[in-house]
Amino acid sequence: MAYIPPHKRHSATGNSPSPASPPASFSRRFNQSLSLDGPSHPRGRRPPSHQRCGIMDIAYAAQSTSLWCIAGGCPHPDNFRLEPYPCDAVELREGYRPLVLSVAGDPPSVESEEEELPPWAAIVKGIERDLLSSLINAKSELAPRIKMSFVARIGKVFFRGREPSSCLESVRRAAYSGSDIRGKVSKFFNTSLQNEHIQEFEQLEMAKLGFGFDFDSQKERYIVKLLNKTLAGSVITCKCKVAEGGSLEIYKIEQNRLRHLVVDVSCVSKDLDLRLMLYSTEVSKTLDDVGKDGIKRLVSNAVIDPNVKGGLRWSLGKDSVDGTFSIIEVCHVKYKNFKSQNMRINFRYADRIHHKTSFGEVSNEVFFKFPGVSQQLRDENFEPSSVLAVIQDAVKLIWIHFLGKNVGVEGEKCKEK
Repeated sequence: MAYIPPHKRHSATGNSPSPASPPASFSRRFNQSLSLDGPSHPRGRRPPSHQRCGIMDIAYAAQSTSLWCIAGGCPHPDNFRLEPYPCDAVELREGYRPLVLSVAGDPPSVESEEEELPPWAAIVKGIERDLLSSLINAKSELAPRIKMSFVARIGKVFFRGREPSSCLESVRRAAYSGSDIRGKVSKFFNTSLQNEHIQEFEQLEMAKLGFGFDFDSQKERYIVKLLNKTLAGSVITCKCKVAEGGSLEIYKIEQNRLRHLVVDVSCVSKDLDLRLMLYSTEVSKTLDDVGKDGIKRLVSNAVIDPNVKGGLRWSLGKDSVDGTFSIIEVCHVKYKNFKSQNMRINFRYADRIHHKTSFGEVSNEVFFKFPGVSQQLRDENFEPSSVLAVIQDAVKLIWIHFLGKNVGVEGEKCKEK
């Protein structure tokens, strides 16, 4: 046979790609792994009652309200500035630094307000109409298995945008609009604080509060969030504790969590911001017969492992049950509770991981719960003025003791809600 030079040889599979070219599927996956904006979602596919917030969808009630306002002074919108804020967790997920609101020059004094109201009173007065409307709407939806919760959180309001100028104008327009801002301003709330500030709050500020607050409990819990694939968008939250034998045991099931009111307050004269939120959950003390065995089996398959994010791991193929329930998020929580007659203060350390994205984070947080508001909602002789008074007293306490100077948000440990 005559010799054929290499450049003239023909392969029997001439249509196959060159070995140097990766398969199309591999190239597609490689390109996706370089995307810093997370997985894309087709427009129009998500129900209108859901908003994209970080790595999870947050469900809102049909008549919900989302507000953003400014407290601690009345700066002119022309003096607003949006500045990039270092936050590694958000940068890794979003691909850019979030933005925070600042005011050119010195923050205006509280006394500059026309009505000379203290900031805590101005906050409640500014949201009074929407707050009462949300409370009344929420009360109308109460059922024996529906639990209403009114809470407050401290942290930092983050605005989304790669360039400050791209969203500054919308922030200025929304500052004093007094209307629902969903779809007008893209923001989220970061609740992670530096560990030393948590200790300062717990040791110094709680001591200043005096005998009104008592130490309640110190606990360690695991929270497992499951997706019910048979009901689109249905998330089941299993709150678990460690049983005597070392296995995981479910002690509470919550589902169908809905937000009725979200108020984010940029406190320009303080170092931290404030969020007020009213939401409902359907609490089930006993699991439904259909999913009872499957959910229990899935949770019991968990292995407690302090060396992994979220503190729990599952063997291969054990993180879903019969194609019905699958794990979407795991959180290991350690917390201390202090309580008074109308308020509970929760200091907690949370280690989370989202299974779909493998995105994990650790955060130190302070939550404020108002069981008195929930109780009044169930009262047949519901008095709105009484609820407003309780909330104003709570906001005053938070403003004075938990938003003060030299308190910052840790850039490396950020968590949005």
